[in-house]
Amino acid sequence: MWLPILLTVIIGYLLGNLNGAVCMSYLMVHEDVRSHGSGNAGLTNFIRTYGAGKSLSVILIDGGKAVAACLIGGLLLRSYGMFREGTVIGGAAVMLGHVFPALLGFKGGKGILSGLFIALTVDWRIALIILAVFAVAYFTTQYVSLGSVLGALTFAAGFAVLYHDNLVVMCCGIFMGLLSVFMHRENIVRLLKGQERKTNLFAKEKKQS
Repeated sequence: MWLPILLTVIIGYLLGNLNGAVCMSYLMVHEDVRSHGSGNAGLTNFIRTYGAGKSLSVILIDGGKAVAACLIGGLLLRSYGMFREGTVIGGAAVMLGHVFPALLGFKGGKGILSGLFIALTVDWRIALIILAVFAVAYFTTQYVSLGSVLGALTFAAGFAVLYHDNLVVMCCGIFMGLLSVFMHRENIVRLLKGQERKTNLFAKEKKQS
């Protein structure tokens, strides 16, 4: 059983290194999105830098890799009666690869978009609750970071509540949620100080000079 678990972790981590924001910024404008704005390789910084018009490709890449890693893990462990455990192990691995990508100098995203698709793959109920929490927080404040942190806490809480009888799934879920909260630590400080920047996620595509 340890071999398929190891394969799940390796494949998931390598898929996580495929960062949508970095890939599309190089393909579209031949530059690294991390050289702009917050320096983060995530969807929010991509939208702030290039506008929302080109963001669908980023969502497809980061969402697709998360779903793929989860399903691969589930399939590898299905014969052991651990399909759901495999999906969440694959999810944790792909999130680690997204947040700390070895192929990109360990400078990746914060895991929110990938986390949403991981939750959607493992348990759609948790994904819906995350979306609802994010939407309420964002549309009432315009702070993406606030919605993201609350969404990440919801991620962890959802797995803790719904899978308290499955140690592997519960622990992986809590780990992923808290990892994303940790990656937002600077945003949390700015929120508390009233210095966080608001973001229009539906801004028109920005022209490149």
